[in-house]
Amino acid sequence: MDASCLTATPIEPDPFDIAEPLTAARACVHSAQAMDTLTTLETVIAQRQGGDPSASYVARLLAKGLPEIARKVGEEAVETAVAALAHDRQDVVGEAADLIFHLMVLLRARDIPLAEVCAELDRREGTSGIAEKASRSE
Repeated sequence: MDASCLTATPIEPDPFDIAEPLTAARACVHSAQAMDTLTTLETVIAQRQGGDPSASYVARLLAKGLPEIARKVGEEAVETAVAALAHDRQDVVGEAADLIFHLMVLLRARDIPLAEVCAELDRREGTSGIAEKASRSE
């Protein structure tokens, strides 16, 4: 855990959140719980791979193959964007969950562990998004 997780410095609250202000310490706890959730999801998806497609949506989706999984990721991404533009917080949360789930299935289909994606995000940390994108086109 980095030093910022040990402080209680308030960070800018979400304008839609009517709960208490989010502190860096609370954000770190939520971040750890989120990673636990994603790690658990990754494990469940791996366990269901090769399972009975009539009993498991994950098994059915993986059995249909990468083109169908990629189509679902695209569909969920569009639905997430539409929900965001509609300014309905609960719809955005639900669609984002669908998008993350389907992305995790896609990663499994390509045999890419979540840790590899996290390592790439860590590599990019502290780099300007503009500079990082420019470096990919070189």
